Amino acid sequence: MDEKPKSRNRGEDSQRQPLRVRLPGFLLEEGIGLGDVVKRMTYAMRIKACGGCEKRAAALNRWVHFTR
Repeated sequence: MDEKPKSRNRGEDSQRQPLRVRLPGFLLEEGIGLGDVVKRMTYAMRIKACGGCEKRAAALNRWVHFTR
């Protein structure tokens, strides 16, 4: 009866590990985050980077990571 409800604040969520997506070895030589993939694609399409691009890339890298 004296149980406290578990609270979820943003600080706890930032400590979670990123989702690991395993890809075949011939596709990557090393791990790469989703933010880095998006950054490379926008650069390849000659889209100019804005001020929030680094924040976006860091957030996406924390969310998904591609590994071998």
